[in-house]
Amino acid sequence: MSKEIIVKSEEIEGRLDFAELFGNDRPVHLEIGSGKGTFLVNQATAYTDINYFGIEWARKYYLYAADRLKRWGLENVRMLRDDAATFIGEHVGDETIERYHIYFPDPWPKKRHHKRRFICDDNLNELYRTLKADGVINIATDHADYFEWMCDVFDGFTRKFEQIDYSPAAGAKDGEMAGTNFERKYLREGRDVYTIAVKKLD
Repeated sequence: MSKEIIVKSEEIEGRLDFAELFGNDRPVHLEIGSGKGTFLVNQATAYTDINYFGIEWARKYYLYAADRLKRWGLENVRMLRDDAATFIGEHVGDETIERYHIYFPDPWPKKRHHKRRFICDDNLNELYRTLKADGVINIATDHADYFEWMCDVFDGFTRKFEQIDYSPAAGAKDGEMAGTNFERKYLREGRDVYTIAVKKLD
């Protein structure tokens, strides 16, 4: 696999320099939980003037996505295997990300596991810190309880974020919001999809 696609967190010291990584100063979008890379392929193909950085923890999905991105020959995408919260906290600089994409994150449905949910006060503070002015967070989930949880968390951040209209991804077909493999599976199963989008306030 090409080193131009894969980024290894253990080789990063301090804050990641995205301009150096991509070789340009184009806006950076970061996807948390890239799965098999469907969103990254479609989005990076549609918007070649934007740099996309994907993070995936599950090794088998990460390897699949990285290989897929390489085969597509996309130059504006990089892929990393790491825990997203840890990586963002340690390696993403202040006001460096234009948009975060979070599609169908693990809902951790059992109450004792709720503390593992990505959308929480600590992580939102980190997303706020790393977003540029007017930066956006796009989220989609099929889990009603987690969606309510997200809304409750964002209710505590009204001074940092304002809700805006959700914009479907480039690869989303009719009735889809993100166009990911998970979404298509869930829609076939008759599940509802819930979305929320917010913009950073100064």
